[in-house]
Amino acid sequence: MSVRSDAVGASGPGRTGGAGVERGPGPSAGARKARRGRVRRLGARLLSLVVLLVLWQLVAVAMRNPSFIPPPRAVWDQFVLTSTVHDGVRGYSGHLLVEHLAVSLRRILIGSVLGVAAGLALGVVMGTVSWIRVVAEPVVTFVRALPPLAYFSLLVIWFGIDESPKLWLLTIAALPPVAVATASAVYGAPGELVEAARALGARRRDVIGDVVLPSALPEIFTGVRLAVGIAYSSVVAAETINGVPGIGGMVRDAQRYLQTDVVVLGLLAIGISGLVIDGALRLLEHRLIPWRGRA
Repeated sequence: MSVRSDAVGASGPGRTGGAGVERGPGPSAGARKARRGRVRRLGARLLSLVVLLVLWQLVAVAMRNPSFIPPPRAVWDQFVLTSTVHDGVRGYSGHLLVEHLAVSLRRILIGSVLGVAAGLALGVVMGTVSWIRVVAEPVVTFVRALPPLAYFSLLVIWFGIDESPKLWLLTIAALPPVAVATASAVYGAPGELVEAARALGARRRDVIGDVVLPSALPEIFTGVRLAVGIAYSSVVAAETINGVPGIGGMVRDAQRYLQTDVVVLGLLAIGISGLVIDGALRLLEHRLIPWRGRA
């Protein structure tokens, strides 16, 4: 009897299974708590989405004017129409919704990359060379204060009505946030780390690349996210002229004909794609700067 009891005790939970195979430890309390937290956040977001749809429907019914506030069903019907070929008509203005969105995203990607690259280079120079900062900072602030439409007409005069003015507009819109954030972060780099690197014989280029920029990455990423957001908000302005295909051009064209449901659909497409891109940037930030928020 004692031998049987010892055998049962030796193969109890957490040691071996019925076939004598070692069992791994179960999920920790921290992992279960984190999983429950993710489920609660997802549930809260889904609930808020349902509440917004209900409120939207109630307001649309109360207004009784679909040209002012279209109901969700009308926007959904336009989503189906613009995403398919119906009665020989392909989407909206001869292009599917996904094609309009893809063209705009390509413009936003090119403009954001160029603006971020130029802003990063300018910010590093402004943060490390005092006289350049004194000269360039007012110019960057001036450009940042200008609304995109204020200088888009000038870009059209210079570069025509094709792709060039649109890309220039998005590039100029995305540059100032990155330049300001980078210059501030580089200028405020920890002095003791810089002095320690110099004492160890590091050259100026090595100090900037190995000490200053890593310490400035959190603020730089904040500037990048702001720049991409500004580029998104400027896409409608960039596509006011000859913007079809393009989601902003589609919105402008629908506005001329009082197709409010198409306008709302375009805004939702821009907003949802913006959320996806911002989520990708946050994931990249978490991978490149894992210490942010922990120190």
